[in-house]
Amino acid sequence: MKVAVIGTGYVGLTTAVSLAMNGHHVIGIDLVEAKIVKLRQGISPIYEPGLEEALREVLAAGTLAFSTQLSEAKDADVFFVCVGTPEADDGTADLTYLYSAVAAIKEVHNSALQKRVVVIKSTVPVGTGDKVADLLDGCQELSVASNPEFLREGSALPDAIEPSRIVIGVSDPSTGEVMEQLYKGVNAPRVVTTRANAELIKYASNAFLATRISFMNELARLSTALGTDIATIAHGMGLDSRIGPEFLRAGVGYGGSCFPKDTIALLQLAAQNGVSLSILEKVREVNATQPVWFLQQLHKIVPDCRGKRIAVLGLAFKPDTDDIREAPSLSILHELTEQGAAVFAYDPVAEDAVKQSFPNVTYTKTAEEALAGADAALLVTEWKECVQLDWERIRQSMAQPVLLDGRNAWPAQTVKQAGFTYIGVGKS
Repeated sequence: MKVAVIGTGYVGLTTAVSLAMNGHHVIGIDLVEAKIVKLRQGISPIYEPGLEEALREVLAAGTLAFSTQLSEAKDADVFFVCVGTPEADDGTADLTYLYSAVAAIKEVHNSALQKRVVVIKSTVPVGTGDKVADLLDGCQELSVASNPEFLREGSALPDAIEPSRIVIGVSDPSTGEVMEQLYKGVNAPRVVTTRANAELIKYASNAFLATRISFMNELARLSTALGTDIATIAHGMGLDSRIGPEFLRAGVGYGGSCFPKDTIALLQLAAQNGVSLSILEKVREVNATQPVWFLQQLHKIVPDCRGKRIAVLGLAFKPDTDDIREAPSLSILHELTEQGAAVFAYDPVAEDAVKQSFPNVTYTKTAEEALAGADAALLVTEWKECVQLDWERIRQSMAQPVLLDGRNAWPAQTVKQAGFTYIGVGKS
């Protein structure tokens, strides 16, 4: 099939590459010419394991191309809309880019005998697909489908190639048939439903995962008070098939482009419809205060951080991505610098993005360099470069052997035996 993907960000680029790998002829569209130039050279604008290599392969195979002009894709069978839907000032999803993309599709669309589909991949409020369908009313043989993405940053390409499920929201069988043809050969459960159901499945999925994280983080605070071990508790909980082990790890909170934005958007949608989602409100409250709680554990050992050298390991919101949107590290860096600490930070890929907001932080080339001379070290993102360390050598290099493990990823017993004061999240 001929496929146009509008928007070459995290979702758009991964979607374009995966579809090209499945044999479709794809053209990626973006208004930023500098980005298109790099993409044509096989240079990915985002860090995602395996994505750039796959990008170069499909470029070489001729199944993927890029342009700034949607008119070059006017004969596409399917138009994917993968533009950003950022959080507006009032917390709702800003659909400006989406409606601009739809207007552009309408402008280049030529009436055709075959069915052509506009697929909304962007995360949008319930009812958006129906509104887009109204906007395109009168465009012969042009229908609308909702097809939300469920990509995990750090494993986006495998998630696109072998998805956990494919959710397709349509209003007529013929549109569903086009979507089935598009995903022919992809072995994954299908959920074919209404557009509204598909849109809410996306929001509800992210909200539920965020809820699990915040529940475990709040429970970790209780574990700290009781002297119990949250990791053992999570393991025991996860063995129950009704619960499962995923997203039960306590830490310093969630971040990224999805959970923070989508939870507030869902809360706003509920409020607009006169419904209170009190559990989700608490989820956001716990997540916002978790980095503060984590620093309170530091202050139990280092009451005054002024003039102290504090190492912060990991800046991206999770490993294997350079995404710092809503990353807990940002709150931690803000608080430490406000307190007058001398912060030395390390991240293998996200340093440049953080520098713009925190120019007074010292950025190092290795985790060991950040730890040298430190009065305390905070693990914020569990990159392997920040976890797999020579602890005897680190003990000798630090001014004070104090470790705060914000991801419960360091070997607690090993570092304790090496002479460190170790504090995890909800660990005894």
